[in-house]
Amino acid sequence: MKFNEIQELVKLINKSNLTEFKLKDGDFELSIRTKKYGKMRAKDIQALQSAPQVVSVPTAVPTMAMPQAASPAAVPAPASPAANPPASEEAPKSENKNTVLIKSPIVGTFYRSASPDKDSYVGIGDIVEVGTVVCIVEAMKLFNEIESEVSGKIVKILIDNESPVQYDQPLFEVEPL
Repeated sequence: MKFNEIQELVKLINKSNLTEFKLKDGDFELSIRTKKYGKMRAKDIQALQSAPQVVSVPTAVPTMAMPQAASPAAVPAPASPAANPPASEEAPKSENKNTVLIKSPIVGTFYRSASPDKDSYVGIGDIVEVGTVVCIVEAMKLFNEIESEVSGKIVKILIDNESPVQYDQPLFEVEPL
């Protein structure tokens, strides 16, 4: 169904006394509800026009293997336990007791830089502070800057640029300073 057809349908429903309308055409489904005993207001029509369409299309969702954290041999050991203060309670621990993970707070697409022609926010060996932007995760055309929750040195980048990420998926491994 085309957008202009949906607009016409909304106008017709607005003129009628209908409080609920459902349309199903193959995989396309449309449901419109109005306030009980009242006609649709202009702002309700605008909200319906800007709302996403509900389309039921069966699809196969590929499963993604989670990246493995670095092995203890890949990360240099600290000089002494006193030189390695404990990470804040909010920072998630990795499998390696000397590092902390920066995880994705949202589902989306991971980007290491603001645009393809710009340098990456951080690289392996870079020092980050709390609040330092480490990457961007795009979700629904919104580019969300992800900030470090811990001060330390980036020891491993756990995901490839432009890869899909899940909520709470590890992105970076950081050795706290």
